Amino acid sequence: MNRIMECVPNFSEGRDLQKIDQIVAPFRGKKGVKLLDYNNDEDHNRLVVTVVGEPEPLRDVVLEAIGVAVSVIDLNQHTGQHPRMGAADVVPFIPIRGVTMDDAIALSKEVGQAVADRYGVPVFLYEKSATAPHRENLAAIRKGEFEGMAEKIHQPEWKPDFGPAERHPTAGTVAIGARMPLVAYNINLSTPSLEIAHGIAKKIRFIGGGLRYCKAMGVELKDRGITQVSINMTDYTRTALYRAFELVRIEARRYGVSIVGSEIIGLVPMEALIDTASYYLGLENFSMQQVLEARLLENEE
Repeated sequence: MNRIMECVPNFSEGRDLQKIDQIVAPFRGKKGVKLLDYNNDEDHNRLVVTVVGEPEPLRDVVLEAIGVAVSVIDLNQHTGQHPRMGAADVVPFIPIRGVTMDDAIALSKEVGQAVADRYGVPVFLYEKSATAPHRENLAAIRKGEFEGMAEKIHQPEWKPDFGPAERHPTAGTVAIGARMPLVAYNINLSTPSLEIAHGIAKKIRFIGGGLRYCKAMGVELKDRGITQVSINMTDYTRTALYRAFELVRIEARRYGVSIVGSEIIGLVPMEALIDTASYYLGLENFSMQQVLEARLLENEE
């Protein structure tokens, strides 16, 4: 594949394995497309798929998977820790190789129009594809979630970019756009207090005066009896993962809470981990050129 686009669609189903298999099936065994990863979380009740491919076949499989999600997910019956407004909740396109951000924006608009036409689901364009500044931030679009969107969508400033100004009765709405690579990074805390997790999340996220390119919220992990600061690092090249980790540690200390672990959801660029390893090892003048795997991949190209 000479032209590679990535798509990381998030679906509002993380518990029913049969439905998860149905949603993931369109990504398997298709020419010009490669399924790299999928991760379902029962607490979040959410499925995150990572797929790459040439733009045209990628468009087709993403549309097919969205159609499956619309048919099998009823958000009236959905509960989970993660905010959601749609069966297919958010669908970002990310340029990887041989394509530009403009290409990703054009593809997102093409998919958005098709989703509205085929499935009758209202579509909001977000991030780089946004048609107005107040629509760039996904959190602003999703505020009120599925339940609140029934009224919100009637407000002139929240008229969908594609599709009817009426929430789909079971599949809700969807945000589709183009963005930079994002790292979904969660940090687990030694406390069951959701209030503490929320408090820490508010301190570290950019909107609360924290780190640039950092979005965060508190999440309860009931099965484990702990909570989590769930983080999206929207540009790891400008705000490193270790900064988020250390700031959570600092803010947790005021509550007498410690970090008990962290996790990455989906795939992560090697550079993001190398940057963090360099910091904790105190490496001087270290570069990606010194990473064996990176050099091998470079030679293959």
